[in-house]
Amino acid sequence: MDTKEIIKKVKRIELKSRRKANNFFMGEYQSSFKGRGMIFSEIRPYQYGDDVRNIDWNKTAHFNEPYVKVFEEERELTMVLMVDVSASQNFGTRKQFKADTVAEICATLAFSAITYNDKVGLILFSDEIELFIPPKKGKKHVLRIIRELVNHEPKNSGNNLAGALRFLMDTFKRKANVFMLSDFIDETDYLKNLKIAAKKHDITGIRIYDEKETEIPDIGLVNMIDNETGEKKSINTSSPFVRKQYKNYYDRLAYEYNQRFNLAGAGNLTIRADEDYIKPLLNYFKKHSVK
Repeated sequence: MDTKEIIKKVKRIELKSRRKANNFFMGEYQSSFKGRGMIFSEIRPYQYGDDVRNIDWNKTAHFNEPYVKVFEEERELTMVLMVDVSASQNFGTRKQFKADTVAEICATLAFSAITYNDKVGLILFSDEIELFIPPKKGKKHVLRIIRELVNHEPKNSGNNLAGALRFLMDTFKRKANVFMLSDFIDETDYLKNLKIAAKKHDITGIRIYDEKETEIPDIGLVNMIDNETGEKKSINTSSPFVRKQYKNYYDRLAYEYNQRFNLAGAGNLTIRADEDYIKPLLNYFKKHSVK
């Protein structure tokens, strides 16, 4: 992709994601993710309904009337976008590739975060950490993140979810809101690392899939290549056994994704690459805010 195409694509994603962030996520993002704690704001005269536990007895004695300490939430948060850039992301049979949908979702989440002055960071991973952008605030920083999502050329084709989670734990010592975007087509067991990471961070998995990945159509003998391993195979798609075997394999991976995130106490949702991602994200945020 040349420079003009990159700029054009970044601009398109920026306009689309900012509009969605402003129109749909105002308030939902803020109410879904809590700040780090309560900080002192001011002292004022007691008002009916104030918590008596917040009475400042020194000021009360001095002025001979009740005064209370007022606290407010320390709002500033850190959002971390963990994005799988393995070869399987460059697959799509309808409007766009899975990677394009991931970029749009990341941009929408990032613009929602900076609306409330939160920091946003980015981790791109395959079977190793390919890029890390430390969290910062502001529109300029978010545009850099979008450019990297659009322009990054992965060094490796595989993925390693456990390794990416290990990097997250080693890098972020304070609590962060982490969104992990992948198709979660990973045979390795990342549950242990996910459990450890979810104890410190607020983690949400977002599984992006393409409709045609869920089953193999009956189109006869087909030469197929595994994008991540490069392995080539001739597959007889007319065989009911072959199609059933693949369907069972895909369903198992989807089930294991949900199970692992549930067991770790982390949030999770699934979005089809060609569908409007706003509704599932909004539904997730609403459920998340009442926990």
